[in-house]
Amino acid sequence: MEEPSLEALMQASLIFVVGVAIILSNLFIIVTYLNFRGPSEVINYYLLSLASADLLFGLLVVPFSVYPALVGRWVYGDIVCRLVGYLEVTLWAISVYTFMWISVDRYLAIRKPLRYETVQTKTRCQCWMVFTWISVAMMCCPPLLGFNKPIFDREAFICMLDWGNMAAYTVTLSILVLGPSVITIVYTYFYVFSVKMRMKSGVLIHDKEYATALSENLSNPSHNMSFVLVLIFWLSWAPCAGLRIYTLLYGPPQVPFLHFAVVWLGIANSFWKVIVLCTLSPQFRLAARVLCLTVFCRHRRLPPELLGLDDDD
Repeated sequence: MEEPSLEALMQASLIFVVGVAIILSNLFIIVTYLNFRGPSEVINYYLLSLASADLLFGLLVVPFSVYPALVGRWVYGDIVCRLVGYLEVTLWAISVYTFMWISVDRYLAIRKPLRYETVQTKTRCQCWMVFTWISVAMMCCPPLLGFNKPIFDREAFICMLDWGNMAAYTVTLSILVLGPSVITIVYTYFYVFSVKMRMKSGVLIHDKEYATALSENLSNPSHNMSFVLVLIFWLSWAPCAGLRIYTLLYGPPQVPFLHFAVVWLGIANSFWKVIVLCTLSPQFRLAARVLCLTVFCRHRRLPPELLGLDDDD
């Protein structure tokens, strides 16, 4: 076996670091939310689903790219390559649909402020997420069951399913995943922020109960937090999509490591979520503080105010 080049060592090290960051950050998010016993929002269930998809990506996809980056070839066999390619598409589609459900949740909080808690129950949201995981896993499986060989991307060191000989299915799946998701996300956040602007401009609402509930929901920082999560996701994958379109039209650009950079920039978006939550979500910061006290101060009783409880509860 030849000694890996400096470029190969750097790329393998970068993939390893990205994988560790994805695993640790999403594991921290999941444990933080599961440990928290105070009042929680329904959106947290969607965030748990999102973190679970990213954690699985970090555990089951990214590690299989480290060694191939060193040796420049796939060494795990066609079956593993096929499974890795299937997981990539499935987990990515689950993330896209989860962002759609998050945007719907934010829309309902503003559109129906008085009925939001009865419309968006925890059980209903959990059912939607289970349905999403099962339906996406089934929608993405036909190429997995095909007899075509999977493709190993020698520039990004990622295994992919061969979608080229299933053009009709590929177009249909793209429309089913991206069509409703993108349209829903654009419409719902446009509505949320347009209502925010109208409220700031002093639009009068004669129903005081409705106006109070709407003001409380509009002041929830989850709107901005969820919008930033969605924006970072699409911005992270936009260079990869742009490069793919450019390659189809004009051929691959002669820029070293460009393809590697844009692919792993998109994958690295799975890590930024923890930074957004720590920055823009007061409830996540509270839950993280409770987790730290739970882990490092086991002998002490947590103060009730950290759990959102009164002293009499």
